[in-house]
Amino acid sequence: MGGEKIVAGLIAAAGAHWILGCSRGRQLTVGSKNFTEQVILGEIVAQHVSLRLSERVDRKLNLGGTLLAHQALVKGDLDLYPEYTGTALSAILKLPLSSARVGRGPAKGAPPTPTPAEALTRVRKEYKKRFNIDWLDPLGFNNTFAMVIRGEDARKHQIETLSDAAGLANGWTLGVGYEFQQRRDGLVGLLKTYKLPLKRSPRTMDLGLLYKALEQKQVDMVAANATDGLLSVLDVKVLKDDKGCFPPYQASLAVRADALTKHPPLKRALEQLSGLISDEIMRTLNYQVDGKHLPVSEVALTFLRSAGLLA
Repeated sequence: MGGEKIVAGLIAAAGAHWILGCSRGRQLTVGSKNFTEQVILGEIVAQHVSLRLSERVDRKLNLGGTLLAHQALVKGDLDLYPEYTGTALSAILKLPLSSARVGRGPAKGAPPTPTPAEALTRVRKEYKKRFNIDWLDPLGFNNTFAMVIRGEDARKHQIETLSDAAGLANGWTLGVGYEFQQRRDGLVGLLKTYKLPLKRSPRTMDLGLLYKALEQKQVDMVAANATDGLLSVLDVKVLKDDKGCFPPYQASLAVRADALTKHPPLKRALEQLSGLISDEIMRTLNYQVDGKHLPVSEVALTFLRSAGLLA
């Protein structure tokens, strides 16, 4: 009888362990694309979620470009990663930006791109329908494309807008990243909207080399991002997109619906990050990594502490 009790106890313990393991499920996996801002955001999310849910979080940061990160999310290799509304509309959903307004095209005389609220509404609806992925409220900043020239050139030719730049007879040598060159909301849209005169075909390079190429006068204009850290310290001019060429790029967290179901506290934890990161804060975080070469984990931890999210 004693032996039977021991065996029964072992079976019960094994069953309890199995049930506990199933209830916990696999670890959450946070991803990011392969540039500084994305890696910082991914690390902020991973640290915050790990703290709030009291569990380990796997990281798959610095994965690659938009399509690779999106495919990983859809397949379930990731549970969430930060994405941008304009990128989702154009690169993922393949929606024409001029008709992204819900249920109608742009009104007569209105900008060809959707408002931030319209873009978010459309992305949320389509991601849920096509992929069963939820979009949370924006993190707070809009990382739209930024066409940047040297400050000395802007002052010399009195250039404030992209329309001003299009009127420069000498033309431009343009430096762009690989995604900007390929995307409809990037180079194609820019040249179609503004008819920029180019001295030669755009030079394609890694994003990290754009500002160096501009400083060294290898190019005259670069397709950068509005939250680049170097914008706050270099003598450069961000040209106003006066014709509304670029759609809004509000950063949000795209999260698998099944991850939210399996981890009930997750949504609440992620919602605590919504609205906390302004354009200025994101520029500062980017510069701390790119300019001051601080570790991403340290920058993320400092942000969480300053935001009052550390217990």
